[in-house]
Amino acid sequence: MKSQVVLERVTKKYSATTAVEDMSLEVGRGEIFCLLGPSGCGKTTTLRLIAGLEKPDSGRIEIGGVTVAGGGVWVPPEERRVGVVFQDYALFPHMNVFQNVAFGIRNRRGLRRRVQEVLELVGLRGMEKRYPHELSSGQQQRVAIARALAPEPEVILLDEPFSNLDADLRKRIRSDIKKILKDTGITTIFVTHDQEEAFFMAERIGVMRDGRLEQVGTPEQVFHRPSTPFVAQFVGTADFIDGVVRNGRVVTSIGELELNEGFPEGERVRVLIRPDFVDIEEDGEGEGTVVERLFLGTHHLYTILLKGGERVRCLRHRSRPIPAGSKVRVKLGAPARPVVFRTN
Repeated sequence: MKSQVVLERVTKKYSATTAVEDMSLEVGRGEIFCLLGPSGCGKTTTLRLIAGLEKPDSGRIEIGGVTVAGGGVWVPPEERRVGVVFQDYALFPHMNVFQNVAFGIRNRRGLRRRVQEVLELVGLRGMEKRYPHELSSGQQQRVAIARALAPEPEVILLDEPFSNLDADLRKRIRSDIKKILKDTGITTIFVTHDQEEAFFMAERIGVMRDGRLEQVGTPEQVFHRPSTPFVAQFVGTADFIDGVVRNGRVVTSIGELELNEGFPEGERVRVLIRPDFVDIEEDGEGEGTVVERLFLGTHHLYTILLKGGERVRCLRHRSRPIPAGSKVRVKLGAPARPVVFRTN
């Protein structure tokens, strides 16, 4: 896949704070890519650097094979062919839908036709004369998407695009927006702190922490094969238990697992345990104690205190609930290749 957006060793500082540090990234043409991470990790700053709303202190940014920042080059935002959808949509309240969408179109000859095309695309045909305050949150977001698409940009950037919507509307809207983006074939980079949103929308995810990329991969890769403990914890519910390598296996307090990585014999390691890897059965002589049970609808999430003081969680069907305080036997049903980290 040919790269549409390239960052090479990009750094951005604000006084003593480093918002983005030595970041290198390539996003393919037509790809939907997500920057995922906690608040303050630098993901929105990265978006603003690509858009040209911030200047990098070092490094290079390329869009469509053309350098737009770095090496003495600076291309202003309006010349980068990048559309931006802000978290609060940033619609002009004194303009109607048609005027908002038409705002960024430079070619005035085909303006009316282009506005009608994108309004049709986002399902707002017939609402041209309405003002933002007359629209629902979902409709406002569609107007913001239409406005970003109208100038036919090479890249569209979305900053926490669904954070202002309630849960039910968010699920419906993001499905519609994903289809629109795929139908147009436009390269998309969006930022979010919501793991579910990232998994649904993105073809690849870059997990950020403290201004750096911890891992880049498909949703399946970052969930099932996280490269660091931070990624493991951020993209899902994760516990870690101690283990030791013996004869090509990891021996833990609640069972043994096959080990495919090249860890030396006798090395102490930390094993990633997801709640769905664990099963429990009531047993008065068991090695674990249920200290908490949370009802999640179809399942219960149990927190189990092991004899050695470690805790693991177990996701179990709601049938035959086990009361808090019960002694349980803990069994591991981990995948064929458990994720193992060195202790240092």
